[in-house]
Amino acid sequence: MKTPLNLNIVFRIARPAVLLVLLGAPLQAQWTNLPAPKIPRLANGKPNLSAPAPRLPDGHADLSGIWEAKGARYTVDIGADLKPGDIPYQPWAKALADQRVDGSHEKEDSNANCLPHGLPRIDGAVPPFKLIQMPELVVILYESHTIWRQIFLDGRELSDDFNPAWLGYSKGRWEGDTLVVETKGLNGKSWLDQLGKPTTDSLHVTERFHRKDAGHMDIQITIDDSKAYTKPWTVTEEVHLLTDSELMEDVCNENNRDLAHLPGDSFR
Repeated sequence: MKTPLNLNIVFRIARPAVLLVLLGAPLQAQWTNLPAPKIPRLANGKPNLSAPAPRLPDGHADLSGIWEAKGARYTVDIGADLKPGDIPYQPWAKALADQRVDGSHEKEDSNANCLPHGLPRIDGAVPPFKLIQMPELVVILYESHTIWRQIFLDGRELSDDFNPAWLGYSKGRWEGDTLVVETKGLNGKSWLDQLGKPTTDSLHVTERFHRKDAGHMDIQITIDDSKAYTKPWTVTEEVHLLTDSELMEDVCNENNRDLAHLPGDSFR
C-alpha cells in the first residue's frame, strides 16, 4: 500500500515551489462528468480572470470559489511586505521572535505538530481554501488540516466569554463590496508565520475580503494583540481563483515523521 504523503514534510524539507506543483495540478481524476465552472470566459474558452467580480442577487459581491495564496510568502513571513522595524513588538515578543527566526525552535510551531496554523496565518497557507457565501453566513473550508470556519452575518455580537479556539469566533458585515470580518476568542497558541512571530489570547483579527475581479481577491489583515504588540498593524495578502481544482483531504498526522528531527522543545 502506498504510504500517504505528509505535505507538512514536503513544505519543510523541500521548497515551497515543490508544494505548489503538487497542489496546483488539476484534480480531475476523482470525478467524472464535471460541469464547467460558472466563470466568465474569453473567446477561446479560457477563463477570463480579469472580468468584473460576480454579484449575487442581493447585490453583494460574490466571493465564492476556491482560492489559493500566491506561494508561501506570507505563511513564511507575514510581514514580508513591511520595512524592518514596522512590526510594533512588545519587548518580550521581539525577543521571542528573534529567538525563533533561525529555525531553532521549529518543534514548538503548532503546524509542525499537525495542529492548525491558526488565524490569520491560515489566510496565507499554501493549500487552497473554498469560500461558500450565503446571505447570513460565510463558510470557509480549508484544505490545510481539513479544517473549517464559520463567519456569521446575521447580526450576532461577540461576547467576552470564549472557549479559546484555533480559528476563534467570527462575525462579518459588508462595507460596500468588502466583507469585513472580526475574530476574537483565539487561543494564543499559534505563530503568525513560520518565522515565529507570537500571538496571545488577546489577539483580535480584522480581515477585509475584497474581490477585485473574477480571478483576484485581496485580504487585508489587521492584527490587534495588545499583549504582544504596542499597536494594531496591517498587512495585505492576495489570493487567486482556482478554476480547475477541488480541495483534497489533508490529514497531517497520517505519516508525520518530521517532528522528531526538528530542533526546539516540545510544543507548549
